[in-house]
Amino acid sequence: MAHIDDPETRRANVSYIKSSMNEPLLEREVEFELARAWREDGCEKSLHLMVRSYTRLVVSSATRYRNYGLPIGDLIQEGNIGLMQAAARFEPEREIRFSTYASWWIRSAIQDYVLRNWSIVRTGTTAAQKSLFFNLRRLRAKIQQASETLSPEEQRERIAAELGVPLKDVETMEQRMSGADQSLNSTIGESGEDEWMEMLSDERPTPETIVIGMRDAETRSKWLKEALSELSPREQTIIERRRLVDDGATLEELGTVLGVSKERVRQLEHRALLKLKQHISRNVDRSSDLYSEA
Repeated sequence: MAHIDDPETRRANVSYIKSSMNEPLLEREVEFELARAWREDGCEKSLHLMVRSYTRLVVSSATRYRNYGLPIGDLIQEGNIGLMQAAARFEPEREIRFSTYASWWIRSAIQDYVLRNWSIVRTGTTAAQKSLFFNLRRLRAKIQQASETLSPEEQRERIAAELGVPLKDVETMEQRMSGADQSLNSTIGESGEDEWMEMLSDERPTPETIVIGMRDAETRSKWLKEALSELSPREQTIIERRRLVDDGATLEELGTVLGVSKERVRQLEHRALLKLKQHISRNVDRSSDLYSEA
């Protein structure tokens, strides 16, 4: 989606970029002294000096992502957030330059901002999808330049192989990046009487399906209650606390509660499951009826 900067904002951005590029770079020793002063003594003056000296890294990174249609000022702002995060976490005793460490944080902050704002639809969540989003155009241009005889499908296969992602992900990302966001209230056809929203199907369960599901759940609950009644109190405790809760107890935990070894708990659990299976076989025509199709 397009963003437009007003003249005043553009002038402010240009002024900030010029001042950032004129900031002197720090020597390695000075950089480490400032980092230690901030980390050990909480000296904010040292922090500000170190951060200000590397705003040029932010500007440099931000300009690489300006083709995604987002204001350069916003990209710089997000990059500055990454720079501050890097300064807060930097450990000078590791003996790496702050510029090297900060570059990753700056780039990550800007990329996250681009992914959040490039489209109203969330574009990428995993590291692989993020890499695909930011490398798709570059790799496609590289492959087309190297070989003009490859079909679009072969190009996608090469991109998928190079980035280690499924071919389907490449196809989906191409579709997302080639089209702009469109309102569901946009009209269809020349008459302009119908909207896209009217063409969408409702994929939610029907009232009939919901009612059937509730009845099935009640029936299965009744079967399970009857089967549990055939177990001993210890067996019921084991099944209920091991199998009928989301975060089941361990064999060792139940052994402590019941005063037996965890191996004995395992044996009791195995016997209880056999009893449940036998009860179900006697009273339920089809074992598949115990499970919902969802």
